[in-house]
Order: sequence, then structure tokens, then C-alpha cells
Amino acid sequence: MAEIHRTTLEPTKLELLTTWLPQQRWYAAKGRTPVLRKLGGFRLDDPAGDVGIEVMVVADESGPHPVVYQVPMTYRAAPLPGADGALIGTSEHGVLGTRWVYDAPHDDVFVDRLLALIQGQAEPQAQSESNTPDPTVEGHAVDAEVVTLATSAVMRGEQSNTSIVCQVVDATGAPAKPIIVKVFRALHPGENPDVVVQSALTEAGSTQVPHTVGYVAGEWADPQSGERVRGHLAFAQRFLAGVEDAWRVALRAATAGEDFSEAARDLGAATAHIHLSLASALGTVPAEDEAKRELVRIIRSRYEAAVAEVPALAAHEDVVAASLDDLAAREWPDLQRVHGDYHLGQVLRTPDGWVAVDFEGEPLRPLSERVRPDLALRDVAGMLRSFDYVGGSVELEQPDRSARDWVAATRAAFLEGYTGVTHLDPAETGPVLQALELDKALYEVIYEVRNRPSWLGIPTAAVERLVTDPIPPSNSPASYVHQDAVARKGAS
Repeated sequence: MAEIHRTTLEPTKLELLTTWLPQQRWYAAKGRTPVLRKLGGFRLDDPAGDVGIEVMVVADESGPHPVVYQVPMTYRAAPLPGADGALIGTSEHGVLGTRWVYDAPHDDVFVDRLLALIQGQAEPQAQSESNTPDPTVEGHAVDAEVVTLATSAVMRGEQSNTSIVCQVVDATGAPAKPIIVKVFRALHPGENPDVVVQSALTEAGSTQVPHTVGYVAGEWADPQSGERVRGHLAFAQRFLAGVEDAWRVALRAATAGEDFSEAARDLGAATAHIHLSLASALGTVPAEDEAKRELVRIIRSRYEAAVAEVPALAAHEDVVAASLDDLAAREWPDLQRVHGDYHLGQVLRTPDGWVAVDFEGEPLRPLSERVRPDLALRDVAGMLRSFDYVGGSVELEQPDRSARDWVAATRAAFLEGYTGVTHLDPAETGPVLQALELDKALYEVIYEVRNRPSWLGIPTAAVERLVTDPIPPSNSPASYVHQDAVARKGAS
């Protein structure tokens, strides 16, 4: 392992990364040349002694605010077969000659050691000295069963992190349930909600999330203050093979004009069970005035950001301001940890029912907001918006067809399933649920105008409906979604 630290490499590791980082999908500063500075990291030992393994934490200071990235790397004496696409570059070692440097999630040697670290079966080493344990990095096993890697493969198409599907064996050598390990690329100090929330649900016995295996947390230097900060580096859970996300299932049903009510009702019940489990495991807090003002401020800021992207929305400024003032004055349910970015794409259909994944929260929201207790109704609103998106996508593909009846029936069934478990009808909250739907629709406006302009009509129509046709509290989910469907038809 001394090859990594005691002898120089030409080009250096930071020089290699300066060329390589801009080509990665998870690199945020598109079009800029990175300006990199090392903030920390650790090493893992290859039991065979053939491969160098290093996890580097670097700051990119090319923009107005530094962004912190995690880059695991392996160093090899010869090319890794089949890994040309994962090659960061080659470098000349002063003693050992040419080193092939790889993006480590594509290298089974690294994945094996990372999985061992997560399970408490490997000890991280400090970068500065050989054979010196690094106490600032630790794995935490949630699942008591210890498994060993057989093979691994990186999932394609992921935007913000790197997920590795691991085929594993148990202590007898028999195949065990596969595991998916998520390596966080952009790092943030503090708790990652994906790790904390899903681990809490697993420990509470929830069957509505994949079983958590464990995670890794570590320290690095804050790029601005230089102080040591701590956060999550990787997260492992059971991989659900051969499943399909709820978006595909619902879109297929809507396209075919098939009733989705039973599936939506079951999804509503599953959502309610998640919320009840989270409230029990992580607690609730009253919605004090300060918390209410902060949530209202976030919605107001979202509206301002949406107006900056779509100036026509400024016409609703007075109505939005009045609605938010009214919202702040209302009684709210208690706040708790929630999913935070709940939609059909975050739910999988399994033989045993619906399972929710990816509890990181909305990517555009800062971590400090995503870890706060929130209204469980935010998840309800997110799923209601997702049903509207299914209908809107059908209408985009078939302009002469209306999917509004399908959307209304599906929303009603979801709310019915949720109410059946919680015995609390979300529709009876009236302006609270409506404000959260508005917040989600504004988020969608910002996303679509930046990434998918042809879809912009779906969320803008929803904003028009939500600000021009206030929905009073209702005695039934059916009447709520009936009014929504009427308003949406008028906005189409």
C-alpha cells in the first residue's frame, strides 16, 4: 500500500481526476474545468496484496461554492479486463512503473472490501501511514448475517450516485439474497436521510422498504472552514431483482384505459404504514409557529424560483401570498420524518406488495431541509401529483384523449387506502394538502423547464388549477378528487 502515498505518481491523482471528473454524470459543474483539493479519505487493504484501494474525498473549487466529491480508486499493475470504461487514467509510479487507475465501484476487489467494511469485517486504514487504522471511518452493520461478494456490476444511468448490485454467498458458500450498495458521490456533512430513514424502518420491522444491510460513515475537512465534518459515504440494502417501478405499472394501465384503483388503494395503505412506522421509530414534533413559518417560506421561495423560470406564473402572486398566509394560520398535524420525494418512480411492485426506495428527498432541496421533520402529507401530495403526471403523459402521447377520469379515480383510491390505515382523511386538511400539492407542482415546473420543456404543460396546468380553484375541506376523498378533476379539465 506504500505505493499510493510514499512515492509520487506522474501524473498525480488530482491531475488524473481533473480530466476524468467532468465526464461523469454525477459531476455538477458541467462545462467547467475542476479545481481540485484533497480533503480526506482512507484506504482498504486487498487481502491478496495485488490491488491498491483508496477512497479520496476532494473539493471542486471551480465554481462560486465548493462541491465535495467521493472518488474511490483502485491501482493495478495491469489493465482490468472489461473495465475500459471505468479507467480514470494511467500514471507512472517511481518504483513500480505504470499503474492503471480505475473508478473503484467497477472493480470487484474494491466492492468486496467495501461490503466487508459495511459488515464490520474490514478495517479502514489511514492514508498518511501504512498499517495504521483510521478511527474516523466506520462501518455499521444493521443486518447480522455476514455475506461475501461473488460478483458485482454497476447499475447504468444513475445521475447522482453510483449503485453496485452484488451477488453474494453466505458462510456456507450458498447463494444469498443479492445486495445493492450505493456509493454517495456528492458528500454533505450530517445525516443522509436515505440511510437514517430506511435503517430506522428496517429496525422497526417494516416490510415496505428493502431490508437495510448497513452503511459507512466518515470524516473529511470542510472545504471552507477546514474543520472536520462527518457524513455518510455508502449504504447497502437488499436488492429486489426482477421488479418493476410503479410508474411503469401505472402508465401501462392508464395507456390501456385499465382501472388502477385496487393497486392505488394498496399503495395508499403501504404509504400509511410507512408513515406510522416512521412516527413510531423516529418520533414526531408539534408543528410550532416557527416550523410552520419555515415551511411556508420554503414554498414561497419555490414559487419565486418557478416565476423566474416561467414569468407568466407571476400573475398568481397575490393569490399565492394569501393562500400561504392562510396556511400559516391553520392548525397542522404533527411533523415527522417522511420520504420527501415520493412519487411512482420511487415505489417498486414486488410479489409481496409495494416497496418504497430512495429516501434522500428532493435533489434540489438542500440537505438541511431534507432532514427536518415534515408533514406526512407532503408524501401524499407527491403521489397525487404523480398520478396526474401519468394522466398528463398519456395525453401528451395521445392529444385527443383525456385521462382525467383515470386520474380522479386513482387519486380517490389512493386516499381511501391511506385513510383506511391512519383513520385520518388527508382531504379533510383542505388548504394544507393543497399547498403541498402546489409546492410539488412548482418544483416540477422548475425541473421541466430546465430538463424537459415539452412536459412543462403538466405542472403549469396544475399550478393554474391549485391557485385559481381553492378546494375546501371535504368529507370524502372522492369529492376532493372529483373537484380536482373538474379543475384540471378546465386548465387543460
